[in-house]
Amino acid sequence: MVHEDGVDGQPQPQPQQQQYKRLGGLVVGNYCHDVLFRGDLPVGETLGGAASFVSNVLDALAPSTSLYVAKVGADFAYAAPHPPRVVSSSSHTTLFHAHFPPVPAAGGYHGDRVLRRVRACDPILPADLPDDIRFDYGLAVGVAGEILPETLARMIDLCRVVLVDAQGMIRSFDPVDGTVRLVPLRSTEFFHLLPRIGFLKASAEEAPFVDIEEARKWCCVIVTHGKDGCQVYWKDGELHVSPFQADQIDPTGAGDSFMGGFVSGLVWGLPVPDAVLLGNFFGSLTVTQIGVPKFDQRMLQHVKEELKRRAAQHSGSCGGTISLDFHKSDTHEDFLEHLTGAAKLTCTGNPTDLHTNQDNQCQ
Repeated sequence: MVHEDGVDGQPQPQPQQQQYKRLGGLVVGNYCHDVLFRGDLPVGETLGGAASFVSNVLDALAPSTSLYVAKVGADFAYAAPHPPRVVSSSSHTTLFHAHFPPVPAAGGYHGDRVLRRVRACDPILPADLPDDIRFDYGLAVGVAGEILPETLARMIDLCRVVLVDAQGMIRSFDPVDGTVRLVPLRSTEFFHLLPRIGFLKASAEEAPFVDIEEARKWCCVIVTHGKDGCQVYWKDGELHVSPFQADQIDPTGAGDSFMGGFVSGLVWGLPVPDAVLLGNFFGSLTVTQIGVPKFDQRMLQHVKEELKRRAAQHSGSCGGTISLDFHKSDTHEDFLEHLTGAAKLTCTGNPTDLHTNQDNQCQ
């Protein structure tokens, strides 16, 4: 006879709870090869892909044991700080061409780019993510359609909170020339995952395709407006976060560096608006250089010391639970002033157009 408490009245042994290894972050998104054109002339070739920009900030400000999942082809020619998986000898690394208008008489950056995906590496599958590790946060930063809906769902299962860049959800690619276009989020297979996402970042161009009023019912939506700062939306409110002045040379990767700075701030225990401010700061530094930026070490140290000081005042250490506090701290304006001062420690060589070689910038 079988009773509720086991066979013949004997208590059943309880299954042991599986023990998982814990890491700081899970960053998912392929590396790319970016070729920049001014008019019809190629003027620069760089490592691309959101993971390269994100890691550039995270590794400097919030170093922790994190896992990066990225795929490339056998033609990958860069020394990435977090080695990707080479999928096969016959596959190619994702390749983007970014076309900028001809240089105006006044010089400097001018106009919007036209972005084309020339080649795409294999997508990242749920099976490419670990089974035996759990993460404090996840960053879904696809740029070329490499993160599938089922992969994002698996990330959500593995991470306490997931931050998603909308570009990986709403980009489509012209079947003839690969021109990047945007589609409404509601029409994608990602839409049903919104209630399980913690933060969704979109550019001002992408925001109309996200439907902010709908998305904010389920998660925090951050819209980046470049030189005009950011707008943060959540279910019960919204606020504006100030920008930082910058001479824009190349906008590539600015949103990715924003994500790196924003997550770094959250990891250090900053409330959401203060973390957004840190994201704005690194986004502004990124547009002044071509490709993955080289940050001045004095500046990075200055910023990190301030983060340590703020963490000591509040939670006492880096790596605590990510804050869902949407109120600006009492020292938000002081933090803005501090970061503005830190920017003065940055030297980039002040390049004036896309012909500038990165080797002329500060190491």
